[in-house]
Amino acid sequence: MISLPVSTTALVLIDLQKGIVSRALAPHAGEDIVRRSKEFAARFRAVGAPVILVNVAFAPDFADAVRTPADRPFAPPEGGFAEDWTELAEGLEQPGDLTVTKRQWGSFYGTELDLQLRRRGITTVVLGGIATNMGVESTARAAHEHGYGVVIAEDLTSTFSEEMQRFAIDRIFPMLGRVATSDTIELAG
Repeated sequence: MISLPVSTTALVLIDLQKGIVSRALAPHAGEDIVRRSKEFAARFRAVGAPVILVNVAFAPDFADAVRTPADRPFAPPEGGFAEDWTELAEGLEQPGDLTVTKRQWGSFYGTELDLQLRRRGITTVVLGGIATNMGVESTARAAHEHGYGVVIAEDLTSTFSEEMQRFAIDRIFPMLGRVATSDTIELAG
C-alpha cells in the first residue's frame, strides 16, 4: 500500500480523450482505462485532492505540432482528425477538475501544468492515461526532472502493445518513481 498526503498529491490523467481511448490498445481497452480512472478520480475528489485532465490537441492545419526530423514522425491522419478527437471521454471531467491542453507527448512543456501544481502546493503526482510509453512516460520523466514525486497507477495505463507496456512499467517507471495499482494507492490526512 502506498499512502500519500491529500494536501500535496494530485491525480494527472493523460489523453483520455475520444480520439485516443477508441483505438486498439493493450493490455487494457480504452473503455476499461476510462472506467477505472473515473472511479479512482472520484476518490481524489471526495477528499479535495486535485484532479487534472490533460488532452492533446492541434490547430486544424497542424501548424502547432512538433516538427523535428524523425524516422517515424507523428502526422495527422489523412483527412485530419475527427471533430470530437480532442474531447475528453464521456463523464470523465467533473466540476472543479483542472484541464490542460498540450501540443506534444509530455504534459509539462508549453503548458501551465507545473504552475498549477506548484500554486496548489503539490509535491507528488499520480499518473495514468494513454499511451503508457508516450504521453504518460514523457510526463513522468518531466515530473521527475521538475522534482515531483511520481506514482504510476499501472492499471490506469495502456498503450499499443503488451511489449511497450511491459517495458515502460518494468524498466522505465521504477527509475522515475513508484509503480502501483490504483487499489493500493491511498490518500491520507
